[in-house]
Amino acid sequence: MTIMKNMKWIFLALFAVASLSACSEKGLESESIFKQEDAKRQNDFDKWILENYTKPFNIEFNYRLADKEIDNRYNLAPANLDKAKALAKLTKFLWMDTYEELMGKAFLCKYAPKQFQLVGSPAYNDGSIVLGTAEGGMKITLYNVNSMDIEKVDVEFLNYWYFKTMHHEFAHVLHQTKNYSTEFNLITPNSYQSTSWVNVSDAEAHGMGFVSKYASSEPREDFVETIAEYVTHNQEWWDALLKDAGDDGAPLLTQKLEFVTDYLLVTWGIDINKLREIIQRRSEEVQNLDLKTLD
Repeated sequence: MTIMKNMKWIFLALFAVASLSACSEKGLESESIFKQEDAKRQNDFDKWILENYTKPFNIEFNYRLADKEIDNRYNLAPANLDKAKALAKLTKFLWMDTYEELMGKAFLCKYAPKQFQLVGSPAYNDGSIVLGTAEGGMKITLYNVNSMDIEKVDVEFLNYWYFKTMHHEFAHVLHQTKNYSTEFNLITPNSYQSTSWVNVSDAEAHGMGFVSKYASSEPREDFVETIAEYVTHNQEWWDALLKDAGDDGAPLLTQKLEFVTDYLLVTWGIDINKLREIIQRRSEEVQNLDLKTLD
């Protein structure tokens, strides 16, 4: 047995020497071939991402479509390059810069998702459409990028498809890190619809005390939807929502808003109204952004 083991090691050593000799005959470069290939692939957009996402926040911003980064249950298309550039700038301006302005860079570095993935097409489920997905608070995937009009920016469209989703998913990160009291679940305990939420209209959901029909699916989604819908809309929208909710739904919505407001302030030091003010101001300033260049 000892002889056999020694012979095995000798064989492996000889094989390694032979392999190295073969490589040396071709000549070895001083730099890794993989690093060289990565450098060759980098375009101006990749370099912009490096300077604005990766270096300051350790965030990966993927606009190329890789099989390992997407849900293969869906037939998906890659994001158009020009629209990916525009959404990268918008994401930084409307989402990242918002939290940095309110909470500081250290907060964003610690709690922000570490990867964004863009997908050009929508993803459809039976009876519903996927606006975005999040994986353990580490990665957010945004769909339907190719439908964005960079010639005429529609903030309502941006919020519906991208930024409400991002605030929604980030609220999940926050409550999964520091959980909220289960008293929230008792505000509308018997009204959650589970998978049947797709059959509920928004008007019906409002009347039951939910900000959206998806909020009626279960308590955790209700919690984060309340935050996301509130901060991405102005006071006029909220007042109209309460009016639509009527005498039954309005008090429940008000109670939920008070709950999430208290949670964010006490647990995280986040003033939800200041957050909304920053978002609304920046939303008005979007029209002044140059989305066609990386300046």
